[in-house]
Amino acid sequence: MEQDGSTLKPSGIRGDKDASGVERVPGLLRLFAPGKALAVALPLRGGELELGRGSPALGEAQDPRMSRRHARIRFDGRRFWVTDLGSQNGTFVDGEPVPAETPREAQRVIRMGDSLFVPCADVNPLEQQGVVTRNGFVRGPALQTLLEEVARAARLGFPLHIHGESGTGKEGVARAFHENGPRSAGPFVAVNCAAIPQTIAERLLFGARKGAYSGAEADAQGYLQAADGGTLFLDEVVELDLSVQAKLLRALETKEVLSLGAAKPKTVDILICSASNKDLRGLVASGKLREDLYFRIGRPEVTIPPLRQRPEELALLIQREVQQVAPELGLHISLVEACLLRPWPGNVRELLVETRSAIQAALMQGAQRVEARHLSPSAGTAFSAAPPPLPAPEERVLPREAPSRARPIEADERARIEEALRQQGGNVAATARALGMHRTQLRRLLERHEIAIPAGNELE
Repeated sequence: MEQDGSTLKPSGIRGDKDASGVERVPGLLRLFAPGKALAVALPLRGGELELGRGSPALGEAQDPRMSRRHARIRFDGRRFWVTDLGSQNGTFVDGEPVPAETPREAQRVIRMGDSLFVPCADVNPLEQQGVVTRNGFVRGPALQTLLEEVARAARLGFPLHIHGESGTGKEGVARAFHENGPRSAGPFVAVNCAAIPQTIAERLLFGARKGAYSGAEADAQGYLQAADGGTLFLDEVVELDLSVQAKLLRALETKEVLSLGAAKPKTVDILICSASNKDLRGLVASGKLREDLYFRIGRPEVTIPPLRQRPEELALLIQREVQQVAPELGLHISLVEACLLRPWPGNVRELLVETRSAIQAALMQGAQRVEARHLSPSAGTAFSAAPPPLPAPEERVLPREAPSRARPIEADERARIEEALRQQGGNVAATARALGMHRTQLRRLLERHEIAIPAGNELE
């Protein structure tokens, strides 16, 4: 990890190569040591690594709750296997204890003592780039690489489109685009197009002259004029009406803005950055985005990876939030482990909101540290419809001769479970965590409603 100028770059063995020709290094990401978040790469030399108290691989951040020979991790080219070596405090894989001398596949997180590790098919990016904290923002290798691409586009004066799930930090990337561009000294104007009522979108974007409509008692500057000499960031630009898209395209191509009620256009000099969590080409095909506007703003494009693909940032984000909100509180390993086990569909935004809620719960309970018990059970899990209310007691009594029948499962609920199973490779325990339910509950649903496990996978 690089923070305030320091960088950790341990060495490791090399395996196969990625798409860019760089050799992959399988290993572990150590994300938590006793009471402290970190981001350290532990390569698996020879495809295997034994960890315990005093292991050189752990460096200075030793863990007194680990046994001297705690566990062995092995990578077989496809999967990571964890074997507890008879440790005193046990080894936990994906939230469950591992019997001694019994290999268990690890997919999400490994806990030994007060340390957390995440299996990773390639720790080379973390070895080479570390995790940096700049201006209060945590940036892992994936974001660093993306921001370098963003900076190149900005310096060349290109427009930029940012694609990413909700909460991944699209506006932060847009600000980096502005700061690295030729108009960084000018204004940065961020516009949430999804929040603009269609009836006034044209007036807000392009401005209006006095008397242009009833109630226009003075000239009103639009967003494009406000961004003159700087950068205009159009978040969810695809939400604009097609007629407004046409006028926006003309303004971008001519660099002239004609306000409502104006006789002459005004020249503007702006750099355009747009963003969406939707696929632009699909929207063009469905007629919701003008093809000519797509070719004006849709390239180059960068995609922000979701938080679940950037685990090296998660513990540091949580620790930073605790230090900012309640520095007197400690950070317990259980909270970080629980967060690593959840998919966080709302990404960084959701993680920070739920972390603040957990901090508030800890403060209200008079706790000295923030733990998993302070985290909402639904935090970081997929949204689902509320369960139907329980029937009255008399309605729940079945006739003595009637057979017991399961309530039919809704089609969308079945689809949600099947998709989660597919994403988790058929692992029921991991799927249950992603859905925010206990694995026993999920197993009963699968059996009751005859939902098939993907071929080649077991229930566990």
